[in-house]
Amino acid sequence: MESFIERRPHPVLAGAVIIEAALGDMAAGNPVFLQSNEKREALLQLTRLEARLASLRLQVMAVADDLAAEDGARDVAAWLAHETRSEGAERRRELALADALDRRWELVAVALTAGEINVAQAAVITRALDQLPRDRVEPDVIDKAEAHLVAEARELGPRELRLLGRKVLEVVAPEVYELEEARQLEAEERRASERTRLTMKCLGDGTTQLQGRVPDAVAIRLRTYLETFTSPRHHGVGEGDRIPARRTFGAAFCSFLEAVDPHRLPVHGGDATTVIVTIPLEDLNTALSAAGLVGNQPITAAEARRLACTAAIIPAVLGGSSEVLDLGRGSRLFKPAQRKAMVVRDRECRAEGCTIPATWCEAHHWGTPWARGGRTDLRDGVLLCSWHHHRAHDPTYEGTRMPHGDVRFKRRGQS
Repeated sequence: MESFIERRPHPVLAGAVIIEAALGDMAAGNPVFLQSNEKREALLQLTRLEARLASLRLQVMAVADDLAAEDGARDVAAWLAHETRSEGAERRRELALADALDRRWELVAVALTAGEINVAQAAVITRALDQLPRDRVEPDVIDKAEAHLVAEARELGPRELRLLGRKVLEVVAPEVYELEEARQLEAEERRASERTRLTMKCLGDGTTQLQGRVPDAVAIRLRTYLETFTSPRHHGVGEGDRIPARRTFGAAFCSFLEAVDPHRLPVHGGDATTVIVTIPLEDLNTALSAAGLVGNQPITAAEARRLACTAAIIPAVLGGSSEVLDLGRGSRLFKPAQRKAMVVRDRECRAEGCTIPATWCEAHHWGTPWARGGRTDLRDGVLLCSWHHHRAHDPTYEGTRMPHGDVRFKRRGQS
């Protein structure tokens, strides 16, 4: 008589059947009827169960190479993505985590299996541990780093763990941290230098698209400069508050370039680097739609007049026979002493209600325009922040000088 032993289902499969049945029972109950304390308990418990189920799935994925081979799949991640109609990239990240937990990071795997940490935390911890220089750091130090990150995961989320992971050696092995940090910084700076680039593409609609990548230190420096032009203390002036931040930042970049001191730039063509705005005298006195040229690019008379307020721009005013009448003579621009006097006098942007500090502002000719015979006198100068300086040259806005010296702007046509 032939005897045989019936093979019982594997605990993973048997448990999955029980869980699925339990989920059916749970779905029959409407959570809307849970009390507040019950909802709190349910959310926390379900989150822990989710982490434990994910841990079991990762354990199976780590040993499922034979399954992928049988079905002709590249790996189990590709097989699972196809079978479950899910994102392949997400499954590949899960497979990488499964391999890390199965082969290298036992403490992290145990914590995930117990529901003490979640998948996102486990991914951050293993990535931080994998980045440690195993050829230069002793194994016991790496073990301490793993134990420390797992312990901290009970209080810290993925973002905080990511920051801690970069500094974990400072905690568990301060004697080797400084050397490793220096090596990491050197490597980061070298990679940043290799990846630095800037491209410019003229779009043919009056704009040029800039795309670039620079080191973090340079980006922080540039942001600091641009924020001086974005009126960070600007409140209650209406139109400016409705401008999207990205557009404001773009305008700040334009203002920054206009404010660059040409005498601190490399010599170009035997002279300091300058931009020449070419405009006929009669057009400077009118509001023609395309009166001047920057290089070969046409600009409006209003824009030419605004650019002429900036010391970095040279206004080349032409007579009727295209003879040069003026090429940035000193009287056209406010002298440093005059600007200092305006800073002392005005203290802030003189636009009504604006509190941008005078040191962030630009000098504007408010009296009779220089092109119409006006003089560059201190009484005709007024300090305006970059945003209001643009409004002063914007034909859709009207500016009125108040008796006490402030300037009130309003859109033309509004009462």
